[in-house]
Amino acid sequence: MSNSPLIIDSLTFKYRTRPELAIEDISFELKQGELLLIAGSSGCGKTTLARCINGLIPRSYRGERQGSVLLNGREVAEMQIPEMAQMVGTLLQDPERQIVASNVFNEIAFGPENLGLPREEIVSRVDQAMKRLNIEYLRERETFNLSGGEKQKVALAGVLTMNPSILLLDEPLASLDPASAHEALSVFRSLADEGKTVILVEHRVEDAIAIQPDRMLYMEEGRIKYLGPIRDLPKEIDHTKVKLPAPWVVQRVKALDPVPESAPQPKVEESSEPLVVFEDVDFRYGDEYPLILKNVNLTINRGDLIAVLGPNGAGKSTLVKHAIGLLKPTKGRVLVEGQDTRKMSVAQIARVLGYVFQSPTHMLYAPTVKEELEFGPKNLNFNPDDMAKSIAESLSTVNLNGFEEYPPLGLSFGQQKRTTIAAVLAMRSKILIMDEPTAGQDFANYTHFMETLCKTSDGRESILSANFASTLFITHDLDLAVTYANRVLLFGDKHIVADGRPEDVLKDVDMLLKYRVRPTSLLHLNLDLLGKTGRFLPAESLAGFAA
Repeated sequence: MSNSPLIIDSLTFKYRTRPELAIEDISFELKQGELLLIAGSSGCGKTTLARCINGLIPRSYRGERQGSVLLNGREVAEMQIPEMAQMVGTLLQDPERQIVASNVFNEIAFGPENLGLPREEIVSRVDQAMKRLNIEYLRERETFNLSGGEKQKVALAGVLTMNPSILLLDEPLASLDPASAHEALSVFRSLADEGKTVILVEHRVEDAIAIQPDRMLYMEEGRIKYLGPIRDLPKEIDHTKVKLPAPWVVQRVKALDPVPESAPQPKVEESSEPLVVFEDVDFRYGDEYPLILKNVNLTINRGDLIAVLGPNGAGKSTLVKHAIGLLKPTKGRVLVEGQDTRKMSVAQIARVLGYVFQSPTHMLYAPTVKEELEFGPKNLNFNPDDMAKSIAESLSTVNLNGFEEYPPLGLSFGQQKRTTIAAVLAMRSKILIMDEPTAGQDFANYTHFMETLCKTSDGRESILSANFASTLFITHDLDLAVTYANRVLLFGDKHIVADGRPEDVLKDVDMLLKYRVRPTSLLHLNLDLLGKTGRFLPAESLAGFAA
C-alpha cells in the first residue's frame, strides 16, 4: 500500500442537476511535499476535482460519484468532517464566502478554536500565520472594511492555522496585487518544501510557473489532457485557453502558418467634454479613521479606456465608488457630466455610470440570470424590444448564452462574475466601470469579452464604442492594461502617482515595483519591440515582430 497523502483512482462525477459528466476517469497520486498546479479553462472540472478531494462531494454537492479518493489511505466519503478539515485545508476562490468573524484576529483563530485547542496554542498559531503572510498590521481590523486582496490573505491565514497536511488552493491569486501574489506563491512553495502537499488550482499560470511547481495537471472537458513537468510548453496545452508566458506564446504562434496579423487599434472618439471630474478629493470613513484618498485630481474623457493599477488596500475601489456616488468626498468634489455627485441620487448617476463590483455576491440576488439582467433596464424604463436586444447582446459578449434560466448563485465564481458584467452592460450607461473584471475568469473567456468590448474588427463598432463613451477597469492583471487600455492610472500613497499612455507609464519599471506592480513577460517583450511596433500588442500579434 502506497503511503502517498492523496491517491485518486478512476474518479468520475456527475452533478444531479446537470446532464453531462463534470469529471471523467481521473487518476493520479501525490507525494508528500509535492506542489501540483492544476490548470484549464472555466468549466473544465478543476473545482469539481477540488470538491472531491476536500469532501464537499459527496457531502454538500449531490450527484453520482464513481472511483476512489484516498487521503492517507482512507476514503474521503467515509471520513467525518472534523477529521477532513484537519487533513485538507481549503482556500475558496471568493474570500467573501469563507469569512465568518467580524474582526481579523477572531477570523484567523476560528478554526483552532473549533478544535478546542488551548488559548496559548491558538494565539501562537494566529501570530505565526499572520507573520508568514505579512499581515500583522491587519490584526485589529474589522473584516468588513478590508479590501478584496486583504480578505484573501486573511482567509489563507485561517487555513494555515489549522496546520493541514494537504493544502487545496482554489484560485488563491484572484484578488491579489502582483507583488502579494508573488509573496503568496513563495509561501506555497516553502510550505511544500517543508513537507506539506500543495494543490494549486490557478488561471494565472504564468505567475504559478515562476515557483517551479513539481508537476502540472492540465484539464479539458472534465478529463486530464496532460500531467507532467513544465520546463517548457507541452504541446497538449492550448495557449488560447490558459495564460502562458509571452515568449512561449510567440514560439507557438510562429510555428503556425501564416502568422496572424496584429489586431486593429480601437477607434477612439475623443472630445473635450469631460464625463467625470475629481477636484482635490480627500476621503476618510470618519473623523477617527485615516485618509484613504488625498488630493485626488482626475478627468475621465470620452474615448478613454483606462486601466487602474496599484497595490491591495491602496484605495482603488474607494476612488471608483466616488464616481458612482456610493461615497461622497470628505473634501473637494466629484462632478458627473458637470453635476456635483452630492446633489445627485445613485439612480441618476446609474444612467451615466455602470459599475461591476469586485465580488459578484455583492450584486446577485435574482432567481434567474435573465431576471438579473432585466433589473437595470426595467428601472431605467427601457422599452421591451430594446431591453431584449440589450440583454441578448450582453449575454453573448460574456459567453453565457443558454444560461438565461440558471440561478446566478448556483453558477461557478467565474460565471457569476460574467453575469454581473452582463447585467451592467445591459444597462447601457455612458461609462462602464469594472472592478477586477478578470478575477476567476479563464484566459479564453476574458479574452473573448475584452475583445468584444474593446476591439473593433472588420469595420464594425465594438460594443464599447457603440454603447459606452468610456471605460475604466481596476485590475491586478498588468497584461490587461498592456493589451487593451489607451490610458493607465497608477494609484498609490492615497492618490494618482502616474497617468498617461500605457507605453509611457509602464516603461518605468522601478516605479511599478514601488507600487507592487510586477512587470510580466508580455510587458518586457513589448518594451523590447516597441521600436518596431510603435505600440503595445498582445503576445500573438508580437509573433510577427519577434526575431
